[in-house]
Amino acid sequence: MKTFRWIIFAFLAIGVGLYPIIYLLINARFGLLSSKPDELLQNQLWNIAFYQHIFLGGVALLSGWSQFNERFRNRNLAIHRALGKIYVIVCLLSGSAGLYLAFYATGGWVAGLGFGGLAVSWLVTTSMAYYSIRNKEIVKHQQWMIRSYALTFAAVTLRVYLPLSQIAQIDFIDAYRVIAWVCWVPNLLVAEWMIKRLNRTVTLKAS
Repeated sequence: MKTFRWIIFAFLAIGVGLYPIIYLLINARFGLLSSKPDELLQNQLWNIAFYQHIFLGGVALLSGWSQFNERFRNRNLAIHRALGKIYVIVCLLSGSAGLYLAFYATGGWVAGLGFGGLAVSWLVTTSMAYYSIRNKEIVKHQQWMIRSYALTFAAVTLRVYLPLSQIAQIDFIDAYRVIAWVCWVPNLLVAEWMIKRLNRTVTLKAS
């Protein structure tokens, strides 16, 4: 069961991580672009932020998922560190762009606050993960990385909830306002549960 969950986790991270490539292959208003007004799509700064956000967010998904495999980390420390540096850089760049994009979110201020909260939380948790490892606080680094990647994984849960809401025939705008929050808040709660579980395991081993 553990192996099955890991395979699903890796499949979703890789699949959604590669998803932005579609925007290069399809010369049309694809995905979320179809919900944006023409005036916004002609805004050069918005376009730069949009593609910075989705492509670097994809790199974050691709570079981060393997970091949670303890065997891989222990056997490939140099690769682990290199991927970690890439992950931090792309998260900070993608998160900054995401914060800007939140001001133009489809669904108005409700969705904007949701995605803005996600961007700020992503920037903070990733920064804390970096600062803790710089201070050689390994346990804190692992905890902040779990939180950070849980927020990175919002890109996956967003793309799960959106089609499900359309299958359920929920109005797109209404659904999007809710998904702007549920794509990341439950992820963060799961991360906290995982951290408590790991702490309990470490305590039991130490005793």
